[in-house]
Amino acid sequence: MKPAKIYIALLAICLLLPACSTKKNTAGSRFWHSFTTRYNVFFNGNEAYKKGCETKENGNKDNYTEIIPMFMVGNESSATLGSTNFDIAITKCEKSIQLHSIKKRPQVDAGKKQTPKMKAYLARKEFNPFLKNAWLLMGKAQFQKGDFSAASATFSYITRLYAAEPLVANEARIWQARCYSALDWYYDAEESLSAAERDTLNKALGILRDATKADLLLQQGKFADALPYLANAAAAEKNKIKKARLYFLLGQIYQKEGRSQEAYKALGKCIKLSPPYELSFNAQIMQTEVLSEGQNASGMIKRLKKMAKSSKNKEYLDQVFFAMGNIHMAGQDTASAISAYEKGRKESKRNGIEKGVLVLRLAELYWDMGRYDKAQGCYTEAISLLDKNFEGYEAINHRSKVLDELVPHTNAIFLQDSLLHLSTLPEAEYTKAIDRVIEELKRKEEEERKAREDSAANARRSENAGNTVRPGGNQANQGANAAMGQSKEWYFYNPMLVAQGKQDFRQTWGARKNEDDWRRSNKTVLAQIDTDEIDYAAEDSLAALQDSLDALGERKAPTSVEDSLANDPHNREYYLKQIPFSKEAKQEAHNIIKEGLYNAGLIEKDKLEDFPLAAKTLTRLCTDYPECKEREDALYQLFLLYSRWGNKEKAEHYKALLAQEYPEGAMTRVITDPNYEYTARYAREIEDSLYTATYAAYRAQERDKVEENFQRSTQQFPLGLNRPKFIFVHALNRIGRAENEEIIEELRKLVQDFPKSDVSEMAGLIVKGLESGRTIGEGVYDIGSLWTRRSSEARKAGEEAAATKQFSAERIAPYVCIVAYPTGSLDDNQLLYDLAHFNFTGFMVRGFDLSIQRDKEITQFRIAGFNSFDEAHTYVQKLYTSTLLNKKLSDARLVIISKGNMELLGTYYSFDEYKEFYEKNFAPLNISPDLLLDTEDEVIEQRYEDEYTPEELERMKQNNETQEEDDGGNWY
Repeated sequence: MKPAKIYIALLAICLLLPACSTKKNTAGSRFWHSFTTRYNVFFNGNEAYKKGCETKENGNKDNYTEIIPMFMVGNESSATLGSTNFDIAITKCEKSIQLHSIKKRPQVDAGKKQTPKMKAYLARKEFNPFLKNAWLLMGKAQFQKGDFSAASATFSYITRLYAAEPLVANEARIWQARCYSALDWYYDAEESLSAAERDTLNKALGILRDATKADLLLQQGKFADALPYLANAAAAEKNKIKKARLYFLLGQIYQKEGRSQEAYKALGKCIKLSPPYELSFNAQIMQTEVLSEGQNASGMIKRLKKMAKSSKNKEYLDQVFFAMGNIHMAGQDTASAISAYEKGRKESKRNGIEKGVLVLRLAELYWDMGRYDKAQGCYTEAISLLDKNFEGYEAINHRSKVLDELVPHTNAIFLQDSLLHLSTLPEAEYTKAIDRVIEELKRKEEEERKAREDSAANARRSENAGNTVRPGGNQANQGANAAMGQSKEWYFYNPMLVAQGKQDFRQTWGARKNEDDWRRSNKTVLAQIDTDEIDYAAEDSLAALQDSLDALGERKAPTSVEDSLANDPHNREYYLKQIPFSKEAKQEAHNIIKEGLYNAGLIEKDKLEDFPLAAKTLTRLCTDYPECKEREDALYQLFLLYSRWGNKEKAEHYKALLAQEYPEGAMTRVITDPNYEYTARYAREIEDSLYTATYAAYRAQERDKVEENFQRSTQQFPLGLNRPKFIFVHALNRIGRAENEEIIEELRKLVQDFPKSDVSEMAGLIVKGLESGRTIGEGVYDIGSLWTRRSSEARKAGEEAAATKQFSAERIAPYVCIVAYPTGSLDDNQLLYDLAHFNFTGFMVRGFDLSIQRDKEITQFRIAGFNSFDEAHTYVQKLYTSTLLNKKLSDARLVIISKGNMELLGTYYSFDEYKEFYEKNFAPLNISPDLLLDTEDEVIEQRYEDEYTPEELERMKQNNETQEEDDGGNWY
């Protein structure tokens, strides 16, 4: 009966205390608000939080091809899972704080002596004893939602609000460190953890600290240091699925550190917890890899082959064969590794990250072997499967683009060599080869027909069984549709789907040139050859051509429109027309080879940096085709190649040969210059300095100096990066001294030779103007002032249209603060961090949006969220008080501008024109230094001059004068 009496008493208290106010701080009010917070608002918020965590846990999908994140929210695909529930939890916590926060200090008898405990209690800023749980829950929900900035702000506030309660403050600091780590603010994370560790942590906080410390060290790449903390966190974790993940992560780190036995044990603990099958499967796969050294290799291969036969693993065959290939690579058996990777590539039932990693490993092997023809297809496929956030994606994409440039040239060389060789063989030999190709084509077509029939039969059975997959729908399309359904974005806005589409096209149609009528049948073998299937290791050109024509036969089928022998791959005539028997056809084949050798040699030298291969290619060009038009540049490239390769003897040989054959050539002048080595080493700096001096001379109208420097540039830097600018300035310098036709010719050649130069657009406009009969004016054309430029659209609109678009002097309107500077003159990332840190630490109530707009000339950081000019002005004043930002801002322009005026900036008006408008309309205003900016979102309205007292006006005047002295007037 005693518990019942207690419940009745509590109920009576609850009925008697609804009138308690948060403005009172008594034992009764504290009990009432604590009780109501706990069992009403907080309870509902906590339930929503637990549901959100459950949703994230069930929907999380890790990428096991790389080290998985410590926390599930670290997965980009899982970050937003459970957001709806977390939003509910955040709302409930905010409500509980709003309704039940007690800030008023309790009344204490003045004459009573205060104990240290009482003093500590009175030092608190929050007196609702349960409300700390709502604050912590709100921060945790923000963290699990992936809003790390908001979560870190919440935990930062908790550390100050509950500074008198060390346990609460330290828990907040540990969570704050997690947020900083997720934001890559590692120094701040370490500071937060150090602050928490200054006090003795209880067991629960110690476990929380270990998990956070492990995450921080892992993100910094300090794997060995992270191991003890990670092991403690895994052992202490109570959630079964999370515990299994942490043991898998522990196994990954042990493997990375070369501790195979510990890795095997950690993965075994993961498997024993019976986690979801995908996690268990990956743990088993990883176990085979960590114990595959020495005598264990053959046993692990047998184990993997057994796994490959299991029906449960049919969706994971790419991973099984990838593990096999890795074991073979560990045993230095490259051939077997390639075979396993190729089988995994073929047998894979899914187009995911796992297959992407497999194909990438295969591409890297082919690249290292110099098999660029095979590497190209692998890199192309890998790009279609890997996300842009994949580590090293830019390098992979670069290699793919280089191979896309190279392989068509090497394929063309190889094919034309084969065809020329065939033309020298007796008729009996090449007809036998063609007949074998035709027979193989018919065999493959029969296999494909049977496969289609089997597929159709399976589809009908699936449909009868209630399968929703459409008959005939290929896997690639289904995957694309699924991906589009998930992302809800148009196909061509999804780079991964576009890359997959390109790969599917190549697999079906081969490497096609982008042109009209690409499906017409009367195309040459060169246009239709499948670049992925050419075999450079063929025993002879005849066998290689057979493989090439086989690839062609797969992609060509007779059409009803052109039903002739010459266009039917089942007849000899189809192949015979490709062989160059006539003199003209042979000459055309040699022309293709010359062009291919030259282009391939340059790519191999400059982009692949495969010097032996490039030397072989360019040497063949010079040897086999001594009269080719590319010979001069080929000799120069060989000189550069051997110079970079460190072979001085060969470099001198080609230098002498170039000087002998082309004594007046531009390249000969460059390499025979006595100061060549110095010029080559510091060419960029010397050319930049020369151009700066040339442009300064042009602006000073020192025409002879411009001409002298231009000739020097032509002599020393004919291929320099600033060459188009030299030509442009030289043409402008000749205005009034040369005929218009000469200037047009020089500028037209500039546009043709350097179409992507930043001066080509201006050169083209001048050419069009001259050709339309417009007269060139006198004076100097300033191409260097960034702050006076407007867009080409505004220039076209003319002064009449610009006159209708005027700046507004409205002060009560949305305003933006712009930090503008020449692109590249400041560190964008550092400035972004500094501005974000300034906003985060300086304004607790107000939040300002920070965005960046960058073009090739000016970079702008835009800080938005100001309701008036006065608010933006106050913000800028605070910016200049920051010692961290003050020096950086001296190299930039700070612009205070309304959103309406910003639309005209850089289009119809330049920065300098807005500065004139600002100085006339806004600069004379006296702005109060006492305006409060960090308040609720309400308009801070400035009083007019006649509303201030004389003392206030004098103080504002002194403040503005001081501010102008500090910043040098570099803001407006």
